[in-house]
Formats: sequence, structure tokens, C-alpha cells
Amino acid sequence: MDHAITDTSAETVLRGALELSKNSWLLALQLPDRAQPSLYPIRGGDTEGLMAKLTAARDRWAKVSGKAPSIVLCYEAGYDAFWLARFLKAHGIECLVVDAASMQVNRRARRAKTDRIDVGMLLRALIAWGQGDRHVWSVVRIPSVDEEDLRRSHRERDRLVRERTAHINRIKGLLFGQGIRDINVKSKYKTLQIDKLVTGDGRPLPPRLASEITREIARLALIQEQITALERERDQAPTPCKITERKRVQLMCLTGIGPAIAAVMTREVYYRQFDNRQQVAGFLGLATSPHDSGDVERSQGISRAGRGQVRGIMIQAAWLWLKHQPKSAITRWFVQRTAGQSGRIRRIMLIAVARKLAIALWRFVEQGLVPQGAMLATR
Repeated sequence: MDHAITDTSAETVLRGALELSKNSWLLALQLPDRAQPSLYPIRGGDTEGLMAKLTAARDRWAKVSGKAPSIVLCYEAGYDAFWLARFLKAHGIECLVVDAASMQVNRRARRAKTDRIDVGMLLRALIAWGQGDRHVWSVVRIPSVDEEDLRRSHRERDRLVRERTAHINRIKGLLFGQGIRDINVKSKYKTLQIDKLVTGDGRPLPPRLASEITREIARLALIQEQITALERERDQAPTPCKITERKRVQLMCLTGIGPAIAAVMTREVYYRQFDNRQQVAGFLGLATSPHDSGDVERSQGISRAGRGQVRGIMIQAAWLWLKHQPKSAITRWFVQRTAGQSGRIRRIMLIAVARKLAIALWRFVEQGLVPQGAMLATR
């Protein structure tokens, strides 16, 4: 979470909220001498128009109060990401980017939803936040340009891996439909001779089908080349984020933590500063969500907050940890708890392993504490 807004009296702060969409923005400003906020429609992406409205409001209130106020704006994280927050900060305006999923909303089945209602809700939450209420929403940490750019390699690689899988499955399906089985397309596509394949009933492949498979193989080869280039960029390209890169190299010193997991965890998670283990688990969405009301007391499972891709990587890391770190305290805990249990219970308990491992890795990169019983890799 970001720290609180600098404590300033209401008369010297203009608070505003932005409701962003692709074609239009709606700015709501709360002037201290008005009970209702002022609403200003702005063309989407028109930063000059936005600054003109903010400057006019600041000048107007400066004439009334005799002192130029500071401006605090907020908007929900979405398509516009963080560039707007950086733009406003460069112009001396404090900006909060809010996690939209953390906003409290009306629970009626057919609640009214308009841009005016949404921007008003944001503005009221900002006012409450400025008064010290830290439970109205969650504020997103705005990464630097370098930190954000550092994520591009592994995120693009993940998309290409899914695309590669789709092409491999398509080729397998086309061949299987002709009775051709047991071909490892992923490793043999470069040497696969389409014109020499024979169908299950003894015929060569039809010409149009052979052409389609050839084009699929060409696309698969291109994607594989791009994946190789991205992996090289991910692991070797220089970056000004020295601390994050030091943590990435440090993580790979543990047996079972490879380049892909180390890159994702350091560049998506451990680049941040956490105060305690609860924050680590909560950021990954691996913290439990209790339901305790009246006589009902139960656990709703993990919160699943944050990026699902990062949480999935952490669960993969947990499986690999159990395999490659059999003497670690985390693995021994898992083995004791799941002895004689079904596969379903083992999969549930793996989530707890992922949570424990995420916290252990955080302590390793921040404090240098090697997880108890863990082996270091010999590279």
C-alpha cells in the first residue's frame, strides 16, 4: 500500500476523482465552499483539457482563500494504467491509483451504475482516505518506468507459450484425424516431413491438409524463435533496476527455482517493500478469506487477489520445491500433513505450501535467511 496523503487542512486541498473510459473522461472536483462536487466531461486522453480544468479550479479557490491549494486526484487502475499518474505527478499533482476490486459497492442485484455515480463514489472514498480511513480501498503502488518495462519479457513469453501450445495441439489434432499418432510435435517439428506421412488407411496426406500443417509448423517455428529471444532478453539484457536483478540472481541460488520463476517473482512481487508476511500472502492472493458472522464461522478459501499468472507461478514453484527440496522444513511439513490423504487434499495443502514458500523466499531475498533445510544450487 502507498503511504497516506500528506496531512493538510481541507481548505488548502482540492480533491478530485477521474472516471476513465476509452472515449471520454469525467472529472469530479470537490471545492471546499460547495456541498456537491463539480463535474467536468473531458475527451478521453485530453491531458491539456484536464490540466486546464484543474488549473482553473485551483486559481478560483486561490482567489477565495488567498492561498493556492494542492490537488489530489484518484482513478481506478484500468486501460490507462500508470502513465496518467506519472503525467499528473510531473505537473505537481498527487495521484492515487486505486484497485477497482477493493471498492465497496451496492450489493443490490440491479444497482444503478453510471459514470456520475462511479466518480462520485471514488471522490467520497478519496475524502474519507484523506481523513484517515484506510479501509475504503486499496491503493496500487505505482512502479517506475524501468520496473514496468522489466516485466515485458516474461509477460510476452507467457503469451507466446500459450500460443505455441495452441499450434502444437492444432497440428496434433489434424494428424490424429488422419490416424497419425505418437508424433512429438514440440521436439520434432523441424524435421517433420509432411510429404512422407501416411494416413491410417495407407494414403498420403491430402494436399490442402498438408499445406495447412506446413503453415502451422512455420508459425510454430517463428514463435519458438521469439520465445528463445525473449528468454535471452529476460536473463541477460541489462537493466537499471539493480536491486530487483540482484534478488533474481539470488533466488536462482536455491535448488528448484529456475530462471522463469525467479524472473516473475522478483519483477512482479519482490520488487515491492512488504512490512510483514501477511502482506506478502495478501498481495499474491494466497491469504485466507474468513467468514465469521453470528453463529457461522468458516473459511472461504484463498482471496485470489492480484495477478492470477503470478499466483499460478507460485503454485508451480511449490510443486517443484517439493520435488527438488525433499529435506526442507516446508516439504517435511507437507509430507506429514498429507500422509495417507487423497490427491484432492494434497492439492489443497499445496496452496499452503505456496504461501509458506512465498514468505520464505521473501525473507531470503530481503534478509538473506535461507529456508530451513533448503539446498543451494551448485552453478
